[in-house]
Amino acid sequence: MQLTPHFSLEELSFSALAARQGIDNTPTPEIIEQLTRTANGLERVRSLLNSNAIRVTSGYRSPALEFVLCGDSYRAWCQRRGFKADFASWNQYLLNKQHPKGQAVDFTSPYGSPEQIVRAIQKSGIDYDQLLLEFPASGGWVHISFSDDNRRQTLVVDQKGTRVFA
Repeated sequence: MQLTPHFSLEELSFSALAARQGIDNTPTPEIIEQLTRTANGLERVRSLLNSNAIRVTSGYRSPALEFVLCGDSYRAWCQRRGFKADFASWNQYLLNKQHPKGQAVDFTSPYGSPEQIVRAIQKSGIDYDQLLLEFPASGGWVHISFSDDNRRQTLVVDQKGTRVFA
């Protein structure tokens, strides 16, 4: 199913890890609506990047896939808050995660390095929620999300933690 001229549902929801582990990563109709908004945001980014391709490396993640990918982060989150790692705290944790909502993608592009891409998007008029430069020292990727209440928050995430992108 094509969501926009350059982005398909399959592209924004495919996960090799989910396929290998037999995890159902099929988005619900509500998630598909969010993925369509995300795809429209990516169309604006693609235009900004001189119509260079965007290679999505991670898009929609079902809660089960998110747990496999972020289980360690979730357990650390629980520990920092003194929460028991259980169903209730997992649901609380998911509230702030955008991949399971269909609002976020990780990507690279031949346009340039992830840092160059982040700088271009940050300087543009594109309305985004979060724009992250993730792990640039090891090649890295760009994370971008689009929500109902976009914050235009730009951060760096790496081995040192999370901080404002300057």
